[in-house]
Parts: sequence; structure tokens; C-alpha cells
Amino acid sequence: MITSIDHVILLWIENHLRFAWMTPFWKMITLLGNGGVFWILVCLVMLCMKKTRKAGIVMSAALIINALLVNVCIKNIVARVRPYDAFDDIIRLIEVQRDYSFPSGHTSASFACAFGMYLGLHKEMKKYSIPFFVIATLVGFSRLYLAVHYPSDVLGGAIVGILSAFAAVFLLNKFEAYKQNKGNVS
Repeated sequence: MITSIDHVILLWIENHLRFAWMTPFWKMITLLGNGGVFWILVCLVMLCMKKTRKAGIVMSAALIINALLVNVCIKNIVARVRPYDAFDDIIRLIEVQRDYSFPSGHTSASFACAFGMYLGLHKEMKKYSIPFFVIATLVGFSRLYLAVHYPSDVLGGAIVGILSAFAAVFLLNKFEAYKQNKGNVS
């Protein structure tokens, strides 16, 4: 049932939202998720400044947690084939992807970092995370436009990414509490 709905949505995107002049833009956007390089660079920049260091730590931890969940666990357990392999009428616009489809790694990494930034920034700085949520959303849509993921892959990726950010905050808080308690015992 989900795959049928996904298929219909992908065909609708292919038939109504694809334009030759837009394809280079969506290919460029999807590159922001390749290997997490863009997000790693954002983490490094955040780590370099004292005001954003906590956000950089949360983002880095979220990215690591996300990579383990998505690339080591979920993709291999679910083992969902790509839409262009499952349906002859789905035309991909980039090279064949080497891993499984669910969840979208590009989307999950993007949302892990964007949400990690939001959770890690001080209250007065949270507004600076908005452009990164926009980028994460665009990366997710690029995967649909290019027909390398199902919509449910992208939605699943966003959810896993957000949960990874929450897990990173949880672990960071536990670590800080442990350090504080250890200091009080001495």
C-alpha cells in the first residue's frame, strides 16, 4: 500500500514538477547531502566559535548517531530497493545509488544536523537554524525530484534525523551530569 502511494507521488512529481531547466539546481542541492560533507563542514564551523560550540557538539553527535542508525542498521535491515529498480516508469536523473533506499541518508543527515543546531543553540540564536531547516527540506525533496528515493524514504529519513538530534542532546546531558557528579564526589 505505502509503495503504491509512493509510486503515484513519484510519477506525479516526474510528470508535473520536473523541468529540464530545474534539474541542475536539484542535482546541486542533492550534492549538499553527499557523504555528509556539507554538514560536517557546518559542524566544524560551529565547533570553532565559542557561542556555537555546544550546537556543533550536538550536531556532530547527531550526525554520528544518524550514520550508525541509517547506514549500519536500518538500511540493511529494511533492504528496500530503489524506486527506479522497482518500477520501469520511474526515471532517475542521477547515477545509480549503491545502497538501499529506506531511509534516505541524505535527508536524515540533513535533518539530524539542522535539528541538532536548533537544539544546541542558545535561545536568542535559534533563528539562525532556519536556513538549515530549509536546506534539509530541499535536500529531501531533491531525492524525490531525482527519483532515487520514495516519499516514505524521505519522511523516514527526516524522522530518524530528528530522533538522532534528540538522542545527541540526551547523551550530551547525561555526559555533563556524569562529569558534574564525578566532580562533586572527589
